[in-house]
Amino acid sequence: MDLKYTRKNVYKEADGKELEAIYKYAEGYKKFLDDSKTERDACVAAEKLAVDHGFKPFSFSEKLKPGDKRYFINRHKNIFLIRVGKEDVAKDGVRIMVAHVDSPRLDLKPNPVFEDGGMCYFKTHYYGGIKKYQWLSIPLALHGVVMLPGGKRVEVCVGEDEDDPVFCITDILPHLGAEQAAKPLGKAIEGEALNAVIGGLPEVGDEEDKEAVKSAILKLLNKKYGLTEVDFQCSELCFVPAGKARDVGFDGAMISAYGHDDKVCAYPEMTAVFDLKDDRHTVVAVFADKEEIGSVGTTGMQSWVISDVIDTIANSFGANPIEVRYNSKCISADVTAGFDPAFASVFEKRNTTYVHCGAAVSKYTGARGKSNTNDAPAEYASWVRDAFDKEGVIWQIGELGAVDAGGGGTVAMYIANLGIDTIDVGVPVLSMHAPYELISKADVYSLYKACLAFCKK
Repeated sequence: MDLKYTRKNVYKEADGKELEAIYKYAEGYKKFLDDSKTERDACVAAEKLAVDHGFKPFSFSEKLKPGDKRYFINRHKNIFLIRVGKEDVAKDGVRIMVAHVDSPRLDLKPNPVFEDGGMCYFKTHYYGGIKKYQWLSIPLALHGVVMLPGGKRVEVCVGEDEDDPVFCITDILPHLGAEQAAKPLGKAIEGEALNAVIGGLPEVGDEEDKEAVKSAILKLLNKKYGLTEVDFQCSELCFVPAGKARDVGFDGAMISAYGHDDKVCAYPEMTAVFDLKDDRHTVVAVFADKEEIGSVGTTGMQSWVISDVIDTIANSFGANPIEVRYNSKCISADVTAGFDPAFASVFEKRNTTYVHCGAAVSKYTGARGKSNTNDAPAEYASWVRDAFDKEGVIWQIGELGAVDAGGGGTVAMYIANLGIDTIDVGVPVLSMHAPYELISKADVYSLYKACLAFCKK
């Protein structure tokens, strides 16, 4: 028996076969990332994979039975994957895994198009916690939908294909940037300055048109998508970083990409549901929306939808939904801040998580005396530990930074509000909420193994 706790490095523990599995799994994850820049994209990608694995559409009026595999898409931005097990759901409950698939980005304003200085722009309103300066002078892609009169939906994706144009937000040159440089970092770039360049070729023929570039852009958009300027008022369009997920380092041990937070947890929970061989427990995996702005709205985890899904499962077997929820268990699969030597002062080394050291458990998050968090009971933390240890999962535990250094939250407290034992288990991330974040391939694979272990116990 080891009396002292020693953190393990997944790469150091892995043999050749395990290392090959880690790198192979990462390729599938990178493909999912590239296909899932937004929550809408992630639901489309997940639905395709679910259908490939034998899942069929879910109905609230359906009476489920053991062996059923179902998926439910809530308003195009929130998906549930359901596998019905053999155990009595009243006594066994449901194994629930929840990750979110929305990420910080730049949403278009309702009236976004304007011209100035011979260029046409889209005005944006940032979504989630970003450092505004990081979004300047990088290539951006436009994703989303526009609803035309009569309910016709038009899909938009520009900037991801190699032959597509991209968009960008300009920054001031250093020669004239003295005033900007003198400001605090958080004040150097104003939110209203996050305007993306979308064109510069004027409409020819109408010399009286004071917005000839805007007119030309609107004409192009009307020809391609059938939209007019007023249609932006019924749209969901956003800018995200253009480009694909890339390996980092000579050894390719890490991945740089947009949206690791929190698709690096969504992919493991999804693939665990697909790959699970044990059919005893009923399992539900959720791709949630709106986590970055408080889990609000019809597609966020504060809505009643997850409770409705659990109630439908309970009613299928004549079980009391309250009893089912009480006996259910949940992993809130969300990222945490990995230790970064460049910013060591905001971490407490004994109680933080490190890249390459496996799935990251957070008993609580929050800030200022554990405010706004779910603090998982010791009994449930022990249950999760035993599940991971039994299956040989390499995992670690830590806090989100040093006490009073800041803080953050996850969806865990909203699941716990339903009377369901919940704990955060995710992946350490460097440069969290930046346009390009950094994770370890070893950690995403460890989380996959952790999700399988959770579903099996």
